[in-house]
Amino acid sequence: MSNHTTFDAFSLWKNLYDQTENVWRESIEQALEQKSFAEGLGQFQNQYLQYQGVVNGMTEAYLKQLNMPTREEIASVATLIINVEAKVDDLEDQIDDVTIDHKKEIETLKRSITRLDKKLDTVIELLSKTNVEPAQNANPAAQPNKATGDSSVKKS
Repeated sequence: MSNHTTFDAFSLWKNLYDQTENVWRESIEQALEQKSFAEGLGQFQNQYLQYQGVVNGMTEAYLKQLNMPTREEIASVATLIINVEAKVDDLEDQIDDVTIDHKKEIETLKRSITRLDKKLDTVIELLSKTNVEPAQNANPAAQPNKATGDSSVKKS
C-alpha cells in the first residue's frame, strides 16, 4: 500500500496566522514598552489638543460673526427651558389642587344655599299665612260679603 498524504490548506493557513500573530504581538509589545513611544504619544496628544482648541476658538469666532449661538449657549437655553417647564408643571399641579379645593367649597356652598333657600321658602310661606289670617281676623269689614258677593268695604 502506498502512503498518501493529503494537502491540508486550513492547517497551513492556521500555522501561518499563528506565526505572524506572534511576531506582530511581540514587536508591538516591545514598541509599547519603550519610553520613546510613550513620549511620542504624549506629544501627539498635546498637539491634537492644541489643534482642537484652535479649531474650537475659530469656530466660536466665526459663529459670533454670523450672529449664531454656540453649543454652550444652546445648552444654556435648553437648561433654562427645562427649568421653566418644571416650574410650569409645578404651577399646574398647584392650580389643580386649588381648583379641586375650590370645587369642593363651591359644592358645599351650593348645598348650604339650597338648604337656606328651602328654609327661606318655608319662612315666607309661614309669614304669608300668618299675615293673611290676622288681617282677615282683625278687620271683618274687609272681608267680602258672602251673601251678596260684594267685596267692598263697609263703612260705619
